[in-house]
Amino acid sequence: MAGTIDTEDSGPKGQGTGTLGKAIATLALVAESEQPLRFTDVLALSGEPRGTLHRQLSHLVEEGLLDLDRNQCYVPGLRLLKFASLAWARNEVRLLAEPHLKALHRMTGETVHFAVLRGAQVVYLDKVEGRQSVRMYSEVGKVSPVHCTGVGKAALSVLPDAVLQERIAGLEFQVFTAQTHATAAALMADIDTIRRDGVAYDRQEHEDGIHCVAAPVRSGDRSLVAAISVTAPVYRISMQQLVDWAEPVRAAAGNIDESLRFGLGPHAGAPL
Repeated sequence: MAGTIDTEDSGPKGQGTGTLGKAIATLALVAESEQPLRFTDVLALSGEPRGTLHRQLSHLVEEGLLDLDRNQCYVPGLRLLKFASLAWARNEVRLLAEPHLKALHRMTGETVHFAVLRGAQVVYLDKVEGRQSVRMYSEVGKVSPVHCTGVGKAALSVLPDAVLQERIAGLEFQVFTAQTHATAAALMADIDTIRRDGVAYDRQEHEDGIHCVAAPVRSGDRSLVAAISVTAPVYRISMQQLVDWAEPVRAAAGNIDESLRFGLGPHAGAPL
């Protein structure tokens, strides 16, 4: 189904089975790297035999999924970008959520995010830029940790207790700002509040100067877990304004819940 989104990690790099799985793992290594990789870099990261890796990379370059830059480093190819663009444009979940995101944007004038839970991270599936654009980490397709983002904490809040405890036990709790939750106990206390109020706040926990209000989104059978948020710079939008937007954000999340339930049917995503 076009709207299906896996909610689990895809596993360690290089753990794909068969020729295709290994090639995809190699492609992911290059595509997800923050900087271009030389052959020796990919070799060290992949654990593949030199000859096997050379063939994989050659095939991926031939197919346009990878390119070699002027420094003979591997970078994502233009064909991969085309695939990503088509996947984003045709994604059924994003299309169902889009009108509600735009309505929330019209009301607030600020940046609206839609992200899906995937293991210990959230993946940004859509973003409606604020009228006064501010540079933020978030981009469509990028991932962020769950413990320090509004969308991440909101998504965690609707997981069953056993699943939630398992996810939190596996977190690294990387500290990004002075406000980042650094322990499981601190995160659980926040999630208890989120469950009570139905909204989450990112109080400059991921980026200094940026805060948000978020609410969880889920399919009828909870097989798909996501969240939406309104995000803004602290110099322009006060914490009280975020609190005032809590109800419209909750309402928009509820409208997306309903659209997913009727638009996707009973099986919106992979099991938790």
